[in-house]
Amino acid sequence: MNRYHLTHVTEFQYDGPVSESYNEVHLRPMHDDKQSCLSFRLVTAPNSQVSSYRDAFGNWVHQFNVFAEHHRLTVHSESVVLAHEVPSDGSASMTLSEFEAQGEELCEEHFDFIAPTTYVPHLPKLAELVEAASQTSGGTVLGFVEASSDLIHQGFRYVKGATHVHSSVEDSLSLGAGVCQDFAHLMLGVVRLRGLPARYVSGYLVPEPKNNGKGSLEEVIGGQASHAWVEVFVPRIGWLGFDPTLGKPAGLRHVRVAYGRDYGDVPPVRGVYKGHAGQRLSVDVRVRPAVDDEGHEVLQEPAPRLVEETTPEREQQPQQQQQ
Repeated sequence: MNRYHLTHVTEFQYDGPVSESYNEVHLRPMHDDKQSCLSFRLVTAPNSQVSSYRDAFGNWVHQFNVFAEHHRLTVHSESVVLAHEVPSDGSASMTLSEFEAQGEELCEEHFDFIAPTTYVPHLPKLAELVEAASQTSGGTVLGFVEASSDLIHQGFRYVKGATHVHSSVEDSLSLGAGVCQDFAHLMLGVVRLRGLPARYVSGYLVPEPKNNGKGSLEEVIGGQASHAWVEVFVPRIGWLGFDPTLGKPAGLRHVRVAYGRDYGDVPPVRGVYKGHAGQRLSVDVRVRPAVDDEGHEVLQEPAPRLVEETTPEREQQPQQQQQ
């Protein structure tokens, strides 16, 4: 079934009193022709008044403030999403030589998704990957994008803790390793250097059933469920999703929450607080089918289980205590 129930719980525990906590989150899944967000709920503890708006990229952003003194902050989101089959015609892809003739027009239309960013600078080292992908592309734009994803999947190791939330493409290139956020940034760097618009996608990966015999990499990623991948604008076809971490196109198990130029535009949770206290961040993400094999809803929630965060989640930043 392509109907999923998602819960995302973020908890900050402080070792002293804090106050005036200002926060924004990107947690509501997208609602468009590829997926329907059937329901969404956001709850905070301490309780707060939540407001929302759509940002420049069309993402839902929720904001809330906690002014009272507190030692713990919990952000709990819950949603149900229905994924849709959207056919695409890969044979319509233009050749690389045809693309070069209209590259300037694409740059003007999608400048934000081609220009270098803090996480995705246009580094000379990326030129080697661009050249390698061009040689194995079969001469088409779609072939180049697929080759870029394959090169990153095959050439870089998935290693938890190899990088941190603020790591850039340069860190991944030096280490030859990273996590899904790093691989998404690497692919953005490669295709953008070739002149193709590409955007960072933050979302969830629905794990495969445990008895399917898949390899261990997907089990590691699916175990946390939070995920990141890339969408590339392929002329004559449109925006297509690619997952360089898994080495395959994004499909029905990829639930999109937000997209931007890089991770900095769409962290799941971002905020500041007033106080000298340190903090401990824990996150629990659960993604599972919302209906069973007989089509009945399965929305019973198991007891919360908070785990140490290993996926791209942004911690709150302390403000200077006012005297």
